[in-house]
Amino acid sequence: MSISILAIESSCDETSASVCVDGKIMSNYIANQTVHEKYGGVVPELASRAHMQNIVPVVDAALKTAGCDLSAIDAIAFTQAPGLIGSLLVGTQFAKSLSLALDKPLIAVHHMQAHVLANLIPADKPAFPFLCLTVSGGHTQIVLCESPGKLKVIGETIDDAAGEAFDKSAKLLGLPYPGGPLIDKYAANGNPDKYKFPEPQIPGLNFSFSGLKTSILYFLKNAGTSNVFKEEFLADEAMQKKFITENLEDICASIQNRIVSILLNKLKKAAQETGITNICLAGGVSANSGLRKTFTALGEKMHWKTFIPAFEYCTDNAAMIAITGYYKFLENNFTDLSISPSARAEWG
Repeated sequence: MSISILAIESSCDETSASVCVDGKIMSNYIANQTVHEKYGGVVPELASRAHMQNIVPVVDAALKTAGCDLSAIDAIAFTQAPGLIGSLLVGTQFAKSLSLALDKPLIAVHHMQAHVLANLIPADKPAFPFLCLTVSGGHTQIVLCESPGKLKVIGETIDDAAGEAFDKSAKLLGLPYPGGPLIDKYAANGNPDKYKFPEPQIPGLNFSFSGLKTSILYFLKNAGTSNVFKEEFLADEAMQKKFITENLEDICASIQNRIVSILLNKLKKAAQETGITNICLAGGVSANSGLRKTFTALGEKMHWKTFIPAFEYCTDNAAMIAITGYYKFLENNFTDLSISPSARAEWG
């Protein structure tokens, strides 16, 4: 029997819908929200309003692209957690309404589990067990995956996420939102060894990025003189801007180099401790070219078999919700109409 899943993703500022048939993604439609750019970050109220405007045309476009009618859908999957509560409410209520109207099963999906399982979309997918470094604006995790339904977080950030470190660093450099991709762009032409930033010594497999952000802040305030805040080194605003302008590419390359090294040093440790050699990358930050390149090179050095989703499946998208929904369907893992969205649901 063929299994068709309609999936909806609305955790933050992208409205997305996807159709998956027997584990194959037939469509993945995403509507981005540009309204947030002038505010330097996502405004929750504006995001939820945009979702309400976008969700019907986005779902319609996904169905048409897949050549699928609503009557042929076997289940509706949706992002239930985590995310902005207003954004999640729009997707959740729409999915519940479809489920009730069509009398189709409802599948609740955890956003971070879906990022991990995006690695199961291509034909060349990792064999279980595998490790996945999942890196996004709000999460940084190492996940041990034994099956689609058995995932365990074995390492995570104790404070800030790597994606936040990229975006906050970009803001300190005066780059527009979203700044993470711009750091990646400028880093391509810079010297990653020009400036040295500290690597936090956190025991085990956990991460920390708050200290790095503070180091970058003081480094820029001191116009590169010192990573430690000292009044005698404090540069005036004009000197700070001049230093950034003249050294932007090297600064970006050095910041990116340290963030990537923090991530991959922990991943290397996790692989050594578990003995697992199937290693995946996932999450929005996995679209970063510096991370992808260094991850692939480390995999070759360590004799890992590495996997990275296509760019369209790295950032928030409904295809990853659809593939997760497909495997949950196979396990008869459904929810009922009493389900509510959650901004901070734990998992793994």
